[in-house]
Amino acid sequence: MTGEKWIIYWNEYSADTYLYGSEVTYHAKDDVEFKNPMMPSGTVIKQWYSKTNYQAQRIEPALPMIDGESDYRLIANIDSPPGEDCLVKLVFYDRYEVEVGNVTLRDRISNFKCPLKTYSYRMQLINGGTGGFHFHSIVIQEIIHETEEILETI
Repeated sequence: MTGEKWIIYWNEYSADTYLYGSEVTYHAKDDVEFKNPMMPSGTVIKQWYSKTNYQAQRIEPALPMIDGESDYRLIANIDSPPGEDCLVKLVFYDRYEVEVGNVTLRDRISNFKCPLKTYSYRMQLINGGTGGFHFHSIVIQEIIHETEEILETI
């Protein structure tokens, strides 16, 4: 059974996007096309934040506040060619901006739990060997009680 659900889209704020040689086309709010055949694997393509400094960045947080007591499910709605993937990395920080843990999710649907000390976190979309993809959204769902059920995808 799932609790709250949050949908994260690719915003047009480009300071947290890898733009060197990249072609980014915004077809719709839930359809962003990214192309860069020369980008090396392991490069952070895009970042989202749960806590921002509005004075410095001029953006609002795109991620929900989560805690270390709940389990969560992440669903990456990204269309990429077979064998060419994107990874999602979650990096967790304490209140002093010291990293307290991270998790890299390789599957389209993955479960995760954050450390108890988590005060804020960042979500990074990482190149796993792709030259291009269509990004639709990333869904974060709180898992209240894990049961065998058909997962709802967007």
